[in-house]
Amino acid sequence: MKDKGKFHQRRTRFIKEYLKDQNATRAAEAAGYSPKTAGQQGHRLLKNVQIREEIENANSKVNAKLEISVERVKLELARLAYYDPRAYWNADGSAKPITDLDEDSARAIGGFEMAELFEGKGDERNLAGYVKKFKLADKCKALELLGRNLKMFTDKVEVSGDEGIIQALAEGRKRAAAR
Repeated sequence: MKDKGKFHQRRTRFIKEYLKDQNATRAAEAAGYSPKTAGQQGHRLLKNVQIREEIENANSKVNAKLEISVERVKLELARLAYYDPRAYWNADGSAKPITDLDEDSARAIGGFEMAELFEGKGDERNLAGYVKKFKLADKCKALELLGRNLKMFTDKVEVSGDEGIIQALAEGRKRAAAR
């Protein structure tokens, strides 16, 4: 009986630790498994149906609490992929204040810096203006992630039936010969 209690404690600790960073080896070590075998134990524990269900339930609760959904992730990726750089500038070429940006443009800002510029020295020092720098999200990465979701870019060739296999092999030979 004592061993079952220890197993249950380790299992519970493994689940809690795994939920932190999704690293099975680290979670197994934190749960008390030997560092030498933690990788194997973590892999084994993740195969356990009950453990997988507990992890999935916990992740579902967190996702619901944070309103994380496939739809929302796709919306954010779309905002990053399709922002229009013209939305950040006034007609005179000056940068718009962040508070004047529409929702999609504001969310595409990946970083912001502001520095004050001064003229003069000591007591004669006066504020001359500001330097504002903002970094926009990586459109290429967002488009790549959206494209992968739509299966536009595949690293694997999907084949069905004998004709499909023969055609895929022929195309592979043509690509190899072209290199």
